[in-house]
Amino acid sequence: MLIAEIPHLRRFARSLARDPDAADDLVQSCLERALSRFHLWRPERRLRPWLFTMLRNLHVDTVRHRSTARAGEQRSAEVVPLTQRAGQEDSVTARRVLDAIDRLPVEQRDAVLMVCVNDLTYGEAAEVLGVPPGTLMSRLHRARTKLREQLGLAEDAPSLRQVK
Repeated sequence: MLIAEIPHLRRFARSLARDPDAADDLVQSCLERALSRFHLWRPERRLRPWLFTMLRNLHVDTVRHRSTARAGEQRSAEVVPLTQRAGQEDSVTARRVLDAIDRLPVEQRDAVLMVCVNDLTYGEAAEVLGVPPGTLMSRLHRARTKLREQLGLAEDAPSLRQVK
């Protein structure tokens, strides 16, 4: 069952870490933790939300650890990317969307990643994030609205008709 979930875990980890190597490390840590705690999983529930919760918590722990480790250090050199961006329109559009998602508040970004990228239901995503489904839907609505604004896709407000 765990093997069937690996592609989904990798996709979610890449959306969180934005680095393929870090994402693979995150998936490996998640699988190790899942195997050591498999007795805690309840078979009447789906495995994917349980694994996603574990993966997300590991990512949060990693980010916290990195930020505290870097607090005392100074960055002396600017990171230079080893690759160039592709010139194709789809690649540019995808980068714009990813950048816009990265600029969302954490709660809204998590909602978008869970529902729109990882295909979890509202209930499953709410469970993974530890919020009520209504809160998740509200965050998702605000995130989608903000993304449309940032990407220049916001629709004009519909005009009201008078009905006699």
